[in-house]
Amino acid sequence: MIPKAEIHVHIEGTAHPDLVRKYARKHAISLDGLFDESGSYAWHDFTSFIAAYDRAASVFRTEEAICDLARDYARRCAAEGTLYLEVFASPDHAAEAGLSYTAYVDGLDAGFEMAESETGILTRIIIVGVRHLGAAAVAEAARLAAADPHPRVTGFGMAGDERFGHLKDFAGAFAIAQEAGLGLTVHAGELAGANSVRAALDHLPVARIGHGVRAIEDPDLVRRLADERIVLEICPGSNVALGVFADLAMHPIRHLMEAGVPVTLNSDDPPFFRTSIGAEYGETAKTHGLTNDDLVEITRTSIKSGFLDEASKTGLLARLTQP
Repeated sequence: MIPKAEIHVHIEGTAHPDLVRKYARKHAISLDGLFDESGSYAWHDFTSFIAAYDRAASVFRTEEAICDLARDYARRCAAEGTLYLEVFASPDHAAEAGLSYTAYVDGLDAGFEMAESETGILTRIIIVGVRHLGAAAVAEAARLAAADPHPRVTGFGMAGDERFGHLKDFAGAFAIAQEAGLGLTVHAGELAGANSVRAALDHLPVARIGHGVRAIEDPDLVRRLADERIVLEICPGSNVALGVFADLAMHPIRHLMEAGVPVTLNSDDPPFFRTSIGAEYGETAKTHGLTNDDLVEITRTSIKSGFLDEASKTGLLARLTQP
């Protein structure tokens, strides 16, 4: 089995429908319309996907539930050969469900601790602000992460609707996180075009870009990404499901690799897009002719660009080269 790493996945977006049903029953929450006839999440565009995501997230109302969610997904990843996992965690979604920031992070930490002891997978948390909630809300997410440091919280980023605002509006939030010593990433270049990736590089001190695939529309930008060694957190299944590309064959990951851009493979919100980290590696390799060596190099890029200490990276890289 190819060793894998995942550095772009939203923790509430990993919620298996069975787990959502479990906690919906516990809290007497209606799920009418959330699932289709096959039992999968029902949505048809980005706006309806966000609405479905928010409804699923709303059932995780206790520290115990968040622990269950974290443990379940980390174990699923480990079963597919994942050595390292970073998840995006949204304090705004936690607050909407009635959870404090501390309870939210403690629940995630407990779930990941159990999964680590059970499987050996290493895990970290990236706190994210939600772009379409506005600059003040994103800055508050950064302040929470900075004011209440936790050893498993090692990064800060921004998710949400890329069509909202300009990235320069969020520079203050990223300055707070940078001052706190957190690794930085931002979603750009998925729904919005190449200019959004350029704006991220121009206005935010990020080492990684979430998605970033629309950079392919601008050859000069692709060269800049390669020259500056900006890592793209690529999620092919998500991109196809949301209509960014017509199918996996049209996805530009191979072109970006050939241009020297560091790329990683990730699942984003796996049950919503009917994928997994194993499927992302397998289907992308099959469609684009990637070798096992190519896939191991992608995993190596994820580990090297991960928001974790050097000793942990060294240990993971050693595991990567084990037969």
